[in-house]
Amino acid sequence: MITTWAAPGDPRPNPDWASLPIFDRRGWKRVRFGDVIENLNETERDPAGADIERFIGLEHLEPGSLHIRTWGNVADGTTFTRRCRPGQVLFGKRRAYQRKVAVAEFDAVVSGDIYVFAPKDDRLMAELLLFICLSERFFQYAVETSAGSLSPRTNWKHLAEFEFDLPPLEQQQRIAEVLWAADDACCEIAGMARKSATFRKSYLRSVFANPNGNNSLPVRETGLVQLGRQRAPKYQTGIMAKPYLRVANVFDGYFNYDDVLEMDFDEKDFGTYSLQKGDILLNEGQSRELVGRCAIYDGAIEDCCFQNTLIRYRPGGKVLTEFAYAFFQYCFHFGVFAAIASQTTSVAHLGAERFGNLPMPVPPKEEQSKIAHEYRQFCQIEFRLIQHLRKTQGLQKNIIENLV
Repeated sequence: MITTWAAPGDPRPNPDWASLPIFDRRGWKRVRFGDVIENLNETERDPAGADIERFIGLEHLEPGSLHIRTWGNVADGTTFTRRCRPGQVLFGKRRAYQRKVAVAEFDAVVSGDIYVFAPKDDRLMAELLLFICLSERFFQYAVETSAGSLSPRTNWKHLAEFEFDLPPLEQQQRIAEVLWAADDACCEIAGMARKSATFRKSYLRSVFANPNGNNSLPVRETGLVQLGRQRAPKYQTGIMAKPYLRVANVFDGYFNYDDVLEMDFDEKDFGTYSLQKGDILLNEGQSRELVGRCAIYDGAIEDCCFQNTLIRYRPGGKVLTEFAYAFFQYCFHFGVFAAIASQTTSVAHLGAERFGNLPMPVPPKEEQSKIAHEYRQFCQIEFRLIQHLRKTQGLQKNIIENLV
C-alpha cells in the first residue's frame, strides 16, 4: 500500500459506547479473575497414544490473532505434556507484552509457557473469556506482575488477583455475539486483503518477469542513487538538527513516523541528504527477506533527511516515479534485491553500487504510465481493505475496553 494514495484515516472511538444497552452496568458484579476462571493443568504424557496429533508452542501463537493457524506435529516429537481442548483459552505467560492469546480449536498439548484457561463455573460464558484476556487492562496487569529480566513471566497467583466487573449472563451472551461477529468480519476482510496482495504481486510478475524486449538501463542511469549519511557521535550535537529517516521507518509501501530521530546536518550535507516528495527510499541493510523494502516518500516531514541504512532513488527524466516504484516492488517481492545483496552475519546489504548497476526496463512513457496506473489500482484496493480491517478491529477493541 502507498500512503500517497491513502483513504481517510481510522475513525475516532465512539464516545457513546459505555451508554449502549449492552454496557448497562447496573447488574455487573466485581470479581477476581481466579474466582471465575480456572488455570487448567491437565497432563497427557502420551499424546500420540491419546490420539492427539498436534502441539502448540509460543511460536505458534500469533500476536493480535484470536486463532491458531500453525502448530507442530506430535509425530515429529515433543516434550509438551499440558493438554488443551477446543474452546479453552491459551495465554502466553512468557513475555506477556507480546500479547499472545488465542482460543484452542482442536485437541493439542501445549508449551509449559502457555496457560490454559477455562471458566470455573456457570458465572462466566466460555465465549467471553477470550476477550477478557484480550483487554488492554488485563495485558498491562500481566506485564506489571511479570518477573525476570531476560524472559519475564507472569504467574497464576498474581493473575488470579486481577479484578473486573462481570455482566449478567444475558448481557455476556449479547456482548460475546457482537465480538465474535466482529472477529468473523476481521477474518473475512483479512482474507480478502491477502488475496488482493497475491493479485498485486502476480501483476508485478506478469509485467517485469518477462520484459518483452523493452530497452533496459542500469538504475543509476535512470535517476540519482544516493546512500544516506552515516550516524556518528559528532552529528548528535549542533545547531542544525534535522529529522532523518532510517530503516525502522520504511515499510512495504508506507512509512512509520512514530519514532523519527534527529541529527545535525550543515548546509552542504542537508543539500546532499534532504528528501523531496516523490523520492523512493529503500532499506539498504536488513535481513535477506526484507532488504530492498521500499516506499515513495510523501513529504510528511519538513526538512527531513535520511541515514545510510537507506538508499534514496530520485527518478530522472527517463522513468516515471510510480513505474520505478512498481519495478522496485517486483525486485523486493521476487527476490531480485536479495539475490544481488551481500551478506554479513545476519544482515544483507543491497549496496548503492549494486543497486545502481541493476538493469531496469525502460519502456516508452505511455507504457510506463499504463503500468503505474494499473499497479496503483491494485494498491488502492489492498489499502482500502486494510483500512476497513483496522476500523473493524478498532470497533472490536472499543467494545472489549468498555467491557473490562
